[in-house]
Amino acid sequence: MKTARIVVDGDVRRVTYLEGELLDERGRRHHPDRAVFLPPVAPQVVVGLALNYADHAAELQLTQPEAPALFIKPNSCLIGHGLPVVYPAGAQYCHYEAELAVVIDRTCRRVTEERALDYVKGFTVANDFTCRDFVTNMFRPPVKAKGFDSFGPLGPYLVTIDEVRDPDRMRVRSWVNGELKQDGSTADLVHSISAIIHYVSQFMTLRADDVILTGTPPGISPVHPGDEMVCEVEGVGRLVNRVVGDLA
Repeated sequence: MKTARIVVDGDVRRVTYLEGELLDERGRRHHPDRAVFLPPVAPQVVVGLALNYADHAAELQLTQPEAPALFIKPNSCLIGHGLPVVYPAGAQYCHYEAELAVVIDRTCRRVTEERALDYVKGFTVANDFTCRDFVTNMFRPPVKAKGFDSFGPLGPYLVTIDEVRDPDRMRVRSWVNGELKQDGSTADLVHSISAIIHYVSQFMTLRADDVILTGTPPGISPVHPGDEMVCEVEGVGRLVNRVVGDLA
């Protein structure tokens, strides 16, 4: 099943994607090209994972950490498909990060790696937008660099796990203004989806609709106001957002 959340006449509606249209709970149909998308879920927490592709760590000239390098992305940064990402005034180097996002199905704690996928509701696409101007101390989580309002595009759809053939072999790509920038696969994750869920749940209770970002493949480059970013995960969807300048 493929679902989304959209805004209709000021109300939030959960919709199901069916034959090219969005069907809401009231039986009304909406065209995806005219819909205002929200993130497909409303998580209590978004856990990010840095440097989970060895080639991405290498392009940043950073040593691959032995344990998963985690950070929290604030809910206030989340936006939907089609909405603008605001480039901070005065910033010099901001970039996209195409990622597979894992959505948790129900409350869990101390999950074994073998049973981890039993607690997955499904998947969506994330753009872990980052402003590298504020990554100045590698011993501190990059909260500011990744936490500006609008720095968390997510969506457009939640695809349930039963619709995904093999989550450990999904192509992850991104384009800027139509030019291919990233082309990776979840097969290349340093820490697999199951391993990440196991690790995080050893110390943190995960709840329904919580999101785990699994990391980005190599190929980042700076973007600027006016650029269009497309992030795609095979079998899950295409997330499109344009960069705009900060008018504040």
